Amino acid sequence: MVDTRAVATIETDALVTYAFEQEKPVDGILLQLDEAVGGALGKLAASGELTGKMLESTLVYYPAGLAAQRLLVLGAGKKGKCGTAELRRLAGAAVRSLKSRGVKRVTFLVRENDRTAAVAQAVVEGMILANFDYDKYKTDKKPGNEITAAALAGWDESSRADADMGLARGRVIAESQNFARDLGNEPSNLLTPRMLADKAAAMAREGGLAVEILDEKKIAELKMGALLSVAQGSAEPPRMIVITYTPEKWNPAAPVLGLVGKAITFDTGGISIKPSNDMEKMKYDMCGGAAMIGVMRAISVLKPQCKIVAVVPSTENMPGGRAQKPGDIQTSMSGKTIEVINTDAEGRLILADGIAYARQLGCTHLIDAATLTGAVVVALSNVNVGVFGSDQAFTDQLLASSKVAGEKMWPLPVDDDYREFIKSPIADIQNTSNTKGGGASAAAMFIKEFTGDTPWIHLDIAGTAWQDDVKPWNAKGATGVAVRTLVDLAMKFGANGSSAK
Repeated sequence: MVDTRAVATIETDALVTYAFEQEKPVDGILLQLDEAVGGALGKLAASGELTGKMLESTLVYYPAGLAAQRLLVLGAGKKGKCGTAELRRLAGAAVRSLKSRGVKRVTFLVRENDRTAAVAQAVVEGMILANFDYDKYKTDKKPGNEITAAALAGWDESSRADADMGLARGRVIAESQNFARDLGNEPSNLLTPRMLADKAAAMAREGGLAVEILDEKKIAELKMGALLSVAQGSAEPPRMIVITYTPEKWNPAAPVLGLVGKAITFDTGGISIKPSNDMEKMKYDMCGGAAMIGVMRAISVLKPQCKIVAVVPSTENMPGGRAQKPGDIQTSMSGKTIEVINTDAEGRLILADGIAYARQLGCTHLIDAATLTGAVVVALSNVNVGVFGSDQAFTDQLLASSKVAGEKMWPLPVDDDYREFIKSPIADIQNTSNTKGGGASAAAMFIKEFTGDTPWIHLDIAGTAWQDDVKPWNAKGATGVAVRTLVDLAMKFGANGSSAK
């Protein structure tokens, strides 16, 4: 909710705001707060306890002059460099800090120059994302360890419409990202391809979206040999999840955005088996597919002006007696033949058929997301998503959306020289590079082979889809990365009627 009452009268468990470096609490809202608490903020600043450095936390209990039970002032860094991305993190840090203290009600007070819809959206996103903890299978978890009521303050009635708009949009996007995170955290015995398809279908029907689940027989009829080759080593059958959003006023000649997500619900590596260390995390190998499902959840509410089709191929990659072997030749849906050099390079195989099917369904612009390569982690660590694109205008639009969404992404090359990396002596292409280095670009080039002349972007989220450590603003585990960026892009894609505008 948006609380437009005078700050001093707001009853809440914790009132949160932020201060900048080298700033004395003598201006605007900080001056009002300082006066309300009898100069306590000024004294803390003078003592060096309140400096404004990023994520610094200063908590005042039962501040005299305020109806709030606590006042939390967070450091926001240098003034002028605190944008929506930083405010999203600050809001998240406030929630995680306060809920660990048993706080239930939080009100976030924005500063004078931050009273915009974009700020309201970012703050709400940060608060909802931070309130997420994946502890559903703990039997000894503490009940109620979460924020149950959150509000925004700083707006008056004349500007409330902006805050309401940002709040509503931020809630939908953050809850959809948390939906993707919940899928990404699920153990593989409780989220097989069939179970993932059931969850996706239930979400789609609840949101009024069209949904089709292709079973193994239909997949075989469509000659999706690349997907079937990965699935054949598992007792669990594969699924192809197709979710479609069509706006009420849709021109069939308009561009169609296709979202393709890799959903390997568990990846052992197949015959090219992975080391046992950290293999338990390979349940997260479906986070690309989870992100696309999460995007469609948000799209069902926000309703952009363009048609969007999500295609999510899903299977396990297991080393069973029927598993494909290094050296096998597989024929993809497109007819292109693939020599399998390494069965652990399976994600690009299922994406090949997913992309071919998305094109068959009429998608004119494609984006895929996948936990695809360790090479992108070597290049970018767990900081940036690797971005590979065949169309510069389309890629630039995505990168612009990533900045708005506060998700760090970095462009990497996928030019024709990398085609040499995947040449096979006995098939059209092979599924891993035949040279040292450039593994992320070689994998992207493999996927590009199936896109034809369709504008396409590949997001390698291998380093960013899973967070090993708790952050001040976020829990460990699946991150739901790319959901916010792709929702922003879809809304603008629809508004413009074209990706290049």
